Amino acid sequence: MKIVKEGYVFIISTFVVSLILFFSNAGIITNILGFLFLLVSLFCLYFFRDPNIEITKGDGLILSPCNGTVLEVSENEMEKVVRVFLSVLDVHLQRSPIAGKVVSVDHKPGKFLKAMDPQAHIVNEQNIITIENENGRYIVKQIAGILARRCVSWVKPGDILEAGDKIGVIKFSSQVDIHMPKNVDIKVKFGDKTVSGVTIFATLSRLGECQHG
Repeated sequence: MKIVKEGYVFIISTFVVSLILFFSNAGIITNILGFLFLLVSLFCLYFFRDPNIEITKGDGLILSPCNGTVLEVSENEMEKVVRVFLSVLDVHLQRSPIAGKVVSVDHKPGKFLKAMDPQAHIVNEQNIITIENENGRYIVKQIAGILARRCVSWVKPGDILEAGDKIGVIKFSSQVDIHMPKNVDIKVKFGDKTVSGVTIFATLSRLGECQHG
């Protein structure tokens, strides 16, 4: 299992502090603090894990962009949306739900409400990654939460992606939304557990006939 590169600064810094405290011989309080920092280092090692997975293959599949729990499935006149809550125990690496070209990557500054707050996807800080292929336009939103203070995108406009390619990471608990064309069949529901690049979020109801949004 690999570690996301953004995690090393947290893992190493907390581990070094724990060693300094342990070897300072300043008393029991210092030893307790050293143990706590060691626990934080181990937690960061776990949090920033990048497990080996087998990407789900198939025509017309829209894969989960993240690990987590489905928070909401909705639709309007233009699109269908699935929102996923990521706890601090979930893998926080995001993947492309489809094969396609990155059209844009936009950063939207905002608040840091709890990820499960109904307004979080509207007002919180977020990265908006738009990916397009012959079947339509798909938008993945990395949304900050009360603990997640930074969303990191690893892609840029013009990049060509395969379904399941890594596109970014969110540091600590957060939310990820995917906006899809109207003409897809949603395969998940509220409360479902999802695995990035593995879980099928939706399928194209008629291949090649999704309209661009």
